[in-house]
Amino acid sequence: MNDLDVLQPALAVEDVNSMDSLPLDAFDFPQLHAGDIVDGRIVSISPTEILVDIGYKSDAVVDSRELDRLDPEFLQELSVGEPIVAFVVHMEDRDGNVVISLTRAQQEQDWRQADELLQSQDVFEGVVTDYNRGGVIVRMGGVRGFVPASQLSSRWQVQQDASVDLEERWARLIGQTMQLKVIELDRQRNRLILSERVAMRDWRKDQKERLLSDLNKGDTVKGIITSVAAFGAFVDLGGADGLIHLSELAWHRVVHPSEVVCVGQQVEVYVLNVDKERKRIALSLRKMTPEPWSIIHDTYTVGQVITATITKLTNFGAFAKIDEGIEGLIHISELADHRVNHPKEIVQEGDEVQVRIIRIDPQRRRVGLSLRQATEDTYVAVDWRQEAEDTQPAEEDASVNAQMQAALGAFEETD
Repeated sequence: MNDLDVLQPALAVEDVNSMDSLPLDAFDFPQLHAGDIVDGRIVSISPTEILVDIGYKSDAVVDSRELDRLDPEFLQELSVGEPIVAFVVHMEDRDGNVVISLTRAQQEQDWRQADELLQSQDVFEGVVTDYNRGGVIVRMGGVRGFVPASQLSSRWQVQQDASVDLEERWARLIGQTMQLKVIELDRQRNRLILSERVAMRDWRKDQKERLLSDLNKGDTVKGIITSVAAFGAFVDLGGADGLIHLSELAWHRVVHPSEVVCVGQQVEVYVLNVDKERKRIALSLRKMTPEPWSIIHDTYTVGQVITATITKLTNFGAFAKIDEGIEGLIHISELADHRVNHPKEIVQEGDEVQVRIIRIDPQRRRVGLSLRQATEDTYVAVDWRQEAEDTQPAEEDASVNAQMQAALGAFEETD
């Protein structure tokens, strides 16, 4: 073996470790400046420092003073190898390390997320944390987002008392969860504007499609009265509005919806129909309670004395309300023991009177009432006399019966 053979392995080793064998960009480190936001990967975590590889000539270090201020829960979530965003505070400390901040970087991540939401226009949930006279504050991590009053949805206007001061009104929204969209972002001015109104518009569109798909006739759902009109009341079902027609508000006659419901009231309603093509939902409030005539025998019996309110006078008698949805007829012959030419001689509309129930016919929706038989002694005498008269020919009472039949026919027409 000659000297050349001995030197060959050494030369080979020298070639491997030669600077010439390194890539041309091996020493091309990024140009960093204080204030830069960089992506890195956690190298090590200790109680006194966190080292992060940011692709620079040396690992960056999180200042120990910042570690004392970081949220313990946030620190526990960190792990070696995890990607992280860092904010360059100083290019070199006394040991020559780049000093970075995770707190300020976290805020930057929040800004990045806000910018992504602005670009995508996705809807997200936020919780109201504060307010001022102009609107409410919603935090997105470390970034304060502002929802101007003009960008709040109408549901808060519906549920608020207009007489209350604006600031007090917004104070009541603290802790409320909102559907939001980012509509304006200015990083330099630290400005982030959010809108619930825009988000709700898009969210409600999606929710309406879902509700129209999921709702079926016969379902019962909860909602909030959002507005009333002469023909009925609109109910927010959580993304879509349904209509309770005037005739479906109550079993009794309703002149205007405000007699039964008010804006902002929470109600449980029955789904009458779902028109998927026209995207309409018909609701009923009265079907959430039993139909009064179907349970009339649970409350009233023949012979019972009750208080009734005169509602209408006719030539053949007086109508009287005895319950919601139930009116009875006091025939002219049952107003007094003496002859009465017209009911106005005895009663007036709006009078409250004591009457006795003398007939109940739920199938035909009729209740016969008597004013003259309201006193107990008289009623006992009538019962005794009626029992005796039942054995006599019916022709003796033909005139009275004819009047009663005509009156009941008119009564049925008013139903």
